[in-house]
Amino acid sequence: MPDEDQVIREARLWRDKGWTARVIKNDDDEGWAVAMIKDGEPEPALVGPWTMGRDKKNPKPLDANAFGTLVKTASEVIRRHEQQLHAQLHKNLMVATVEADFKIMLDIVPDEDDPYAWLSAQDANNVELAKVRVRPDYKLNQQNARAWIADDFRKPE
Repeated sequence: MPDEDQVIREARLWRDKGWTARVIKNDDDEGWAVAMIKDGEPEPALVGPWTMGRDKKNPKPLDANAFGTLVKTASEVIRRHEQQLHAQLHKNLMVATVEADFKIMLDIVPDEDDPYAWLSAQDANNVELAKVRVRPDYKLNQQNARAWIADDFRKPE
């Protein structure tokens, strides 16, 4: 495998700007596909259909415009995946009580051996009032958050 820093611009392989585009035979049908791999990643970020060439047998060669579009699309796929993962691992809600308004947050740490989560509370000035370790499947909702506040932020059972 050549250095990841090396620029390659071949008909079926382009490497530049931290990405590799590889035109591959599509196993699902008679056509071709293109795989976009970010440098250092083991799996493609994007695999999609690729256009046939004029002979209707071989793939259309990669070019600068196609590579640029593929990089943009694959980057967007990664960004959306990261946003989705962040939303799954970090939840928060606002709780208004007679005494004060609180922001209650649950941050899941997906450790392979020992997953856990941090349940924390901030006041209206974003000052952390409490932080306790809880199970990763702790259900953050208004009812549980209010009960935690009422229990003076002691670790929930």
